[in-house]
Amino acid sequence: MADIHKTIVVAVARNGIIGRDGDMPWRLSSDLKRFKALTLGKPVVMGRKTYDSIGKPLPGRPNVVISRQATIDHPDVQMAHSLPEAMTAAERLARETGVDEICIIGGGQVYTQAIDLADRMCITHVEADLDGDASFPAIDPDIWRAGETIAVPAGEKDTYPTRFVVYERRHA
Repeated sequence: MADIHKTIVVAVARNGIIGRDGDMPWRLSSDLKRFKALTLGKPVVMGRKTYDSIGKPLPGRPNVVISRQATIDHPDVQMAHSLPEAMTAAERLARETGVDEICIIGGGQVYTQAIDLADRMCITHVEADLDGDASFPAIDPDIWRAGETIAVPAGEKDTYPTRFVVYERRHA
């Protein structure tokens, strides 16, 4: 069977901020629609704090939540104690459901560990510098090649304009 792609899906402010006080420091309705389209039907891997901020499993996707202590007793959530364990579970779920992609959806600690495993990143660049307490690692242009880029003006339910970029890992 073909390789399972590992894709990071994230929205990042110009200064690297992705979260504040367990939430996102923006409202981006148009980006939430894109997020749903990108992740629907695919296993999503997230940390417990991200899961808590969402408040429930994301519907239409197998949810794998990483936590060293907590357990979430929900039929749509599979628990893992580490990122490698979560990725193994997500790959199995992807094969069982016949999809070729896993989406890594946060938060900061998970992204920092997963950036070395990912082969693709779908990043919404929020055109603002914001205060926050969770950040995304720097994107190394020697490792990542920016491909398709779509400028998205702020819609009526968006607090900032964005730029959606798909990055592919450069292979040696």
